[in-house]
Amino acid sequence: MATTLATDVRLSVAHQTRFALRLASAISSDPESATGNVAFSPVSLHVALSLITAGAGGTTRDQLVAILGNENAGGPEGLHSLADQVVQLVLADASITGGPRIAFQVNSWVENVTTGLIREILPKGSIDYTTRLVLGNALYFKGLWTEKFDESKTKYDKFHLLNGDTVQTPFMSSTNKQYISSSDGLKVLKIPYQKGGDNRQFSMYILLPKRRDGLWTLAKRLSTESEFIDKHIPTEKVVVEQFMLPKFKISFGFEATNLLKSLGLQLPFSTEANLSEMVNSHVGLFISSIFHKSFVEVNEQGTEAAAATSVAIEQQQMPIVMDFVADHPFLFLIREDVIGVVLFIGHVANPLVSS
Repeated sequence: MATTLATDVRLSVAHQTRFALRLASAISSDPESATGNVAFSPVSLHVALSLITAGAGGTTRDQLVAILGNENAGGPEGLHSLADQVVQLVLADASITGGPRIAFQVNSWVENVTTGLIREILPKGSIDYTTRLVLGNALYFKGLWTEKFDESKTKYDKFHLLNGDTVQTPFMSSTNKQYISSSDGLKVLKIPYQKGGDNRQFSMYILLPKRRDGLWTLAKRLSTESEFIDKHIPTEKVVVEQFMLPKFKISFGFEATNLLKSLGLQLPFSTEANLSEMVNSHVGLFISSIFHKSFVEVNEQGTEAAAATSVAIEQQQMPIVMDFVADHPFLFLIREDVIGVVLFIGHVANPLVSS
């Protein structure tokens, strides 16, 4: 039984990761986001669409399963268990009659959950008397590093943009050993976050192409090679000769309908949608919009590890020495390392641009 459960979890995580990377590639290829910074939460979108899948039937459900890769999301029982976890998504059902009042309720909930950092996920006019179903979703993540960066060592330096220009931006630095791997034309930095009470381990990963213009090539590889992330995760700390990581803050929102249609999800957004298990309604339901907004901030703050006694005894050997200078566009992701779920993914093209 335990083996079956573990296998199911691994398969679910693999499906979510593939979904995340397909979305990331599609968003990156959008001309509007290609030159700016992007951050979004694939796992929250995956859960939201799984909720729709649980209320869908027929070919509509088949399309959703094909996108999500999850055969176990359907049926009313699945709907009820998912609804317990994402109550505010179900609240959007009331938009059938609630209009602006429901938009206000959803926006107020989002603002409260994100401590005011995301104030409006449903734009003005997004819900009216013609609306059948609007699905709004937002996440905010702010973790504390296990080893904080010394603010006094943060210095301005050049960051090279994709168009060849440079901007002066604040870079964090450190002389501590870091989790870094280097292969296949990129370096990967892992920065662990402090563990919470539930013992889960979150880490940020910076995927830095060696070429200054290598961001889109890297993004394409990430979406087409299913084991790419796992193959490049650093597992050991190395001595760092030069370390530079820019501070950045990203607030990014988008309406996902056209993006999901481009990935083959057509029926749920049409009048032919079968969402008969979603709510009791005499009116045919379809998804008119899916709004998503995320906020990610990276700075020096964190909690010092118990380093006062961190004198480990090891065999003497020549230490591996690496540089990690993130002075050009890179990809990043925030992952839960125990089971491998990707919470956030995005790219930084210009660390001075926050939205």
